[in-house]
Amino acid sequence: MPLPLYLLALAVFAMGTSEFMLSGLVPDIASDLGVPLGTAGALTPGFAIGMAVGAPLAAVLTRDRPGRGNLLLFVLGFAAAHAVGAVATSFPVLFATRVVAALANAGFLAVALTTAAGLVPRDRKGRALAVLLSGTTLATIAGVPAGALLGTLLGWRAAFWAVAALCLPAAVGIVTGLPALSPREDAAGRPALRAEFARLRSPRLLLVMLLGALVNAATFGSFTFLAPVVTERAGLGRLWVPAVLVLFGAGSLAGVTLAGRFADRRPGPVVAVGGPLLLVGWPALALLAERPAALLVLVFALGALSFALGSTLITRVLYEAAGAPTLAGAYATAALNTGAAVGPLLAATTLGTGLGTVGPLWAGGGLVAVALSLALPFRGVVSGEQRRGGRRTGAAVR
Repeated sequence: MPLPLYLLALAVFAMGTSEFMLSGLVPDIASDLGVPLGTAGALTPGFAIGMAVGAPLAAVLTRDRPGRGNLLLFVLGFAAAHAVGAVATSFPVLFATRVVAALANAGFLAVALTTAAGLVPRDRKGRALAVLLSGTTLATIAGVPAGALLGTLLGWRAAFWAVAALCLPAAVGIVTGLPALSPREDAAGRPALRAEFARLRSPRLLLVMLLGALVNAATFGSFTFLAPVVTERAGLGRLWVPAVLVLFGAGSLAGVTLAGRFADRRPGPVVAVGGPLLLVGWPALALLAERPAALLVLVFALGALSFALGSTLITRVLYEAAGAPTLAGAYATAALNTGAAVGPLLAATTLGTGLGTVGPLWAGGGLVAVALSLALPFRGVVSGEQRRGGRRTGAAVR
């Protein structure tokens, strides 16, 4: 994989750290700014909603600028939003900085996904996506615990400053490591914007976007509420919470790395094997959460399965949106973050039921079940068989 791909992954690491670290900072933010815990918790789904909406918008507004310039603009805007957030003295100002950061993150990821696909041969998009998303999985392993520790020792504002600082080497890497294209070169051979939006009329594209959103909703809905499962169901101390989150992140890194080797040529087997295992895995965790040893094993396995399946489906989005070079990454980003926004909201509704703290895990299994029930009749679309010259005849969406 080319070096510029890893430079993009560095920026994704900084942005992923920002997105996930709030789970450990919300209580301190609520106390410092004098707002209820539930109000402060709105920062997380608010960020994801901003990502889902902002990706297509940012891609459209910047499509006439060279890719490197867009990436630099977004990463510096992301850093600036965190610097302002670090000195915010009111919740509305902090919330506004999160919206700005979400738009910058969305724009960056949308352009980065398209840029990453262009840095490698056409049949290696899945490998490129795996490298890019490794920045997100590494954020769950190292960035999130580090942010939580920094917040505990120095306050939540220090964690915001640290994210802003992380963006600076990423910005330098973008300037020095990515080739510069003139606007004319960058636009060469690019279809009209109307033609790119017309790709959304493709049932194949809409299907894989929906499947990616459902799997990601299951992942984020369950991940967001792992802490009470660890402390209340498993009876482990609070110090085990970051350890379990790191374990989930390590599994996600393993999953996205392994799936990246198959997502281009053999996505069907990844979905056929990973989907049913994930369907069984979330309920299994709900049933065995009171056994710490089983919980630790299942958390790692579910991290691997969730990101293997999710990244494979997002790779399918890039392939199905190949006729929309500017917006392909935006469509993939929107699918990812629609799931990240909806999943925790749906999972939260189960907490007040008889299921208690394991309700989100059952909800995760339900979301995966819906995804698989949709994928089964159209497995040829998921496996990309119709895009390989018609050599195979899997089912297709008409």
